[in-house]
Amino acid sequence: MILYKKATDLHNYIDSQRKSGYSIGFIPTMGALHEGHLSLIRAAKNHHQLTVCSIFVNPTQFNDPADFEKYPVTVDTDIALLLSAGTDVLFLPSLGEIYPDGTKPDRHYALGVLESLLEGKYRPGHFQGVCQVVHRLLDMVLPDVLYLGQKDYQQCMVISRLLELTGYSEKISIEICPTLREPDGLAMSSRNRRLSESARITAGSIFQTLLYLKDNLATGDLSALQKTAANQLTTAGFRTDYVTIADAATLQPCLNWDGKQQLVALIAAFLNDVRLIDNLPLTEAVQNLD
Repeated sequence: MILYKKATDLHNYIDSQRKSGYSIGFIPTMGALHEGHLSLIRAAKNHHQLTVCSIFVNPTQFNDPADFEKYPVTVDTDIALLLSAGTDVLFLPSLGEIYPDGTKPDRHYALGVLESLLEGKYRPGHFQGVCQVVHRLLDMVLPDVLYLGQKDYQQCMVISRLLELTGYSEKISIEICPTLREPDGLAMSSRNRRLSESARITAGSIFQTLLYLKDNLATGDLSALQKTAANQLTTAGFRTDYVTIADAATLQPCLNWDGKQQLVALIAAFLNDVRLIDNLPLTEAVQNLD
């Protein structure tokens, strides 16, 4: 694995490989890597001659400075994991390398309603920060395919919109890979390592609540179902931001289901001071029942 810290060096190397006919798969991360990240690496390696991963904890997407300060940094362990997964290139830039002129945004990304729903509502400015860093990383790497995890469902939609806004959608495609879970169903996440031992046991309740929504989905008014699911999490000790059934393509809340609309359930909830998110497509089960 080759490690680059300078964007110019990275770009020059990737450009030489591209001229040799190599295709490039790219996995942007904030480090504190786990098996979910490694599954993205493996997916990229199955389809590309060059797999590039970046590690950069991006300050502009944290609307809570304390959350940024607590974000786990495990670079040495991350490097060992990337080596074991056969990663070809690691980009490990400094803050100044990504933001040479400072972190103040130089443009506003027109994300539309995505910025006012769910994560956009509860984390104002978050998605602008995501777009800011991903745009810069794409400029540096220019991959053929960008690999993302389904756990960050709304973020995947935001980055897809980013590709459209920047014109990269004509050159770069997105591959969304399934969420990897712990044996109790908890979605793998870098934030999980901040959970206490007792909280880690409780955290599996999020997936059980998603399964409850999926198993009890029926046509008609969905408000009672969502309320019951939210109460389950509250009883388990969570403080919920949202428990929502939404249109899978737009994330607009679905209050009354016609049996045909494609739906996804999304949850964001605090367990003590750790905020966890997860989601689950709902309509596949309904189609299977048919």
